[in-house]
Amino acid sequence: MPFIEKNGLKFLTLPSFESEGITHGFFTRQGGVSPQPWQTLNVATSVGDSRENVIENRNRILSTFGMRYDSVFDTWQVHSDIVHHSENPRPVDQPHKKGDAIITSNPKVALMMVFADCVPILFYDTEKKIIAIAHAGWQGTVKHIASRTVEKMQEVYGSRPRQIIAGIGPSIGIDHYEIGESTAQSVRISFREKQEAVLQERERGHFHFDMWKANSILLEQMGLKNIEVAGICTACDMQHWYSHRGEQGNTGRFAAVITLPV
Repeated sequence: MPFIEKNGLKFLTLPSFESEGITHGFFTRQGGVSPQPWQTLNVATSVGDSRENVIENRNRILSTFGMRYDSVFDTWQVHSDIVHHSENPRPVDQPHKKGDAIITSNPKVALMMVFADCVPILFYDTEKKIIAIAHAGWQGTVKHIASRTVEKMQEVYGSRPRQIIAGIGPSIGIDHYEIGESTAQSVRISFREKQEAVLQERERGHFHFDMWKANSILLEQMGLKNIEVAGICTACDMQHWYSHRGEQGNTGRFAAVITLPV
């Protein structure tokens, strides 16, 4: 999956979304103004970087789509199962709502979420022309944020799951994602008969969680038929991606962005 380079930035796209004409991208950490340890295209103030740097980095990202920072609808991500929808950007002088998935039908709104190992999930309803993005770390995954997003698309916009395509972007892969017993137990409770498909005990007491497979299963159970998995591990390539696990928490956040064609 080759990188696209534009305006000095590098990002990835998903073929299934490209074929539908949906503007989107998973932006690497390169091409921004942030210093170490957030070098360089960090898009989150929560990690210690300055607001000025983050705004400049976000503007650089949005400019690749012909948009600005103030066209974004985003949230304060809290590893929840909360889904928001909006037909307007978030006013930059207003606080974020807490939540981990966002939906819109407005082509003038860019949906943005930030990541550093957690799973970005993009959605597009090919019938109703609705887009969404979800943030699924281990907590969001076991809380079924992917399923809650589809349910909200159904409830608010009348979406039919068979008409929704989904894409799982760069995030930590199973080989680098060892979890403890308490987290493994949460996975077992959440996935029940599917637990063996998503949880591996590679050594006694050492569990690895496959969040790509877990979120794919949730989407399949909701009735989605077209699910693309990028298969790119953030911890394997920290030259391009921020990795909270790989960098021991001392790092930035990269952006996943999606907009509808005007």
